[in-house]
Amino acid sequence: MTTSNPEFDNNKIPVQKLWQVIIASSVGTVIEWYDFYIFGSLSAIISLSFFPKDDPTAAFISTLAAFGAGFVARPFGGIIFGRLGDRIGRKYTFLLTLILMGGSTFAIAFIPSYSDIGLIAPAILLLLRIIQGLALGGEYGGAATYVAEYAPDAHRGKYTAYIQTTATLGFFVSIIVILICQKIMGDAEFKAWGWRIPFALSGILVIVSYFIRRNMHESPLFARLKKEGRLSENPLREAFASKSNRRLMLIAMFGAIVGQGVVWHTGQFYAQIFINKILMVDFTTTNLIIASSLVVGTPLFVVFGSLSDRIGRKKIMLGGMALAAIFYYPLFAWMSDIVGQEGTLIDGAYHLTTTGTVKLAFICILLVTFAAMAYGPIAAFLVELFPTKIRYTSLSIPYHFANGVFGGCAPFVATWLGAVTHSNFSGIFYPITLAAITVIIGIIYLPETKGRAIMD
Repeated sequence: MTTSNPEFDNNKIPVQKLWQVIIASSVGTVIEWYDFYIFGSLSAIISLSFFPKDDPTAAFISTLAAFGAGFVARPFGGIIFGRLGDRIGRKYTFLLTLILMGGSTFAIAFIPSYSDIGLIAPAILLLLRIIQGLALGGEYGGAATYVAEYAPDAHRGKYTAYIQTTATLGFFVSIIVILICQKIMGDAEFKAWGWRIPFALSGILVIVSYFIRRNMHESPLFARLKKEGRLSENPLREAFASKSNRRLMLIAMFGAIVGQGVVWHTGQFYAQIFINKILMVDFTTTNLIIASSLVVGTPLFVVFGSLSDRIGRKKIMLGGMALAAIFYYPLFAWMSDIVGQEGTLIDGAYHLTTTGTVKLAFICILLVTFAAMAYGPIAAFLVELFPTKIRYTSLSIPYHFANGVFGGCAPFVATWLGAVTHSNFSGIFYPITLAAITVIIGIIYLPETKGRAIMD
């Protein structure tokens, strides 16, 4: 359904205006993902500062648990900020989430270590991590909804895919900042205190993003609802009161988002942990491998988002999850073989030949490709699935619950499984199982949403 008034017609938004919306939204979202994932990129080093050093494995798993706490907090952020987004607007809500995320990340840089204040240090770290999770729970839904409500119906997959690249770009920026700081300061100084600098930089980045975002206008579809007096009085209640909407949230979660969450986090975060902590490849080489795979793989999010405009969201998303379920075990086993054949153990870490490094990077590119297939079209799919007046709330709750509880905890669960079973590969069966279950449910229940007019 469209209107003759171009002010409220997403299919008549000028391309230049649409790109302004995408850039302004993406810059802030990249920074929020940077803030959120800098913690994961530095988890091995953070564990030495905020937990007892007498058991490094337990300290690392405790840090991953704190990392996972941010993901568990995300659905609660989706509830809080989703309601605000459907009541007061998309723009103002993700300005608030930006400030919360940046402030909590900046504060992590100044927490005293465990040796200085004991258990208070990890307690503060956990609290700030939870605030990060709450903020991200509101950010993604706002950015995805905001861009989608500007995008024309026939190209929504393409334009929302740029928002999908922001998580990977934020992860990439975090790795590059870490490597630069480590190179300038040296390994010993960086581990001692220099790891705090990437967190402190967040303050500058957030200020820049705030000034970019504050001049943005509200989305045309939300503005139309507001003008017509059709905003939801209680989006949370409406989202759950409707039987059909509850069913859609459950289908979205278990037929798409759970698998997408574990595939994205396994292909990037657990791959990093697997190479560095389990296969014991040196820190710098590990991050260069992951960074190079992200450089090559990030454009694929837009490729698959655009392709979903032509052949459908469902085929591509479920295809990426199915490929992950089939090929994860052989690919992770191949990585282990490569390190054994191409690595030399020096000072407790394996240093790879150039050939070995290239082979690992190739495997990681394949892992990112699976993630791009699962993740690239999903913003368009979720926006098209739910009605405008409760869209922010309805997509945020299943997205952040599934990504937070199942996807975000994947590195922790997989690492824990490996530790308790003393196996390098037992952890990989967690994402394999969830991806396979999601594919089965998705094939049966997931609707195709390609091309839907989203102004209901």
